[in-house]
Amino acid sequence: MTSEIRQFLFDSLAVMKYSTAEMDDDTVLGPAGADLESLALAELSLRVEDHFGVRFDEDEAEMFAAMTVGEFCAEVERRVQTATAT
Repeated sequence: MTSEIRQFLFDSLAVMKYSTAEMDDDTVLGPAGADLESLALAELSLRVEDHFGVRFDEDEAEMFAAMTVGEFCAEVERRVQTATAT
């Protein structure tokens, strides 16, 4: 599941005009990493919500800036598992 989420993340970032060539699981999504701005983090959250059927609170998009790609994928996977278990 994590590899599917990672691929979706990279595909979404490519559509959003971010280069993913140098990204890996240790890349931070915010400054000093992928450098996603708050609007980009919000758009990414919406894309993930629509694709995987999970929900994020509005203020969580800012929290994602401190996450690495690997941490973000793990969080999405945890939410997908929680959503399917209920």
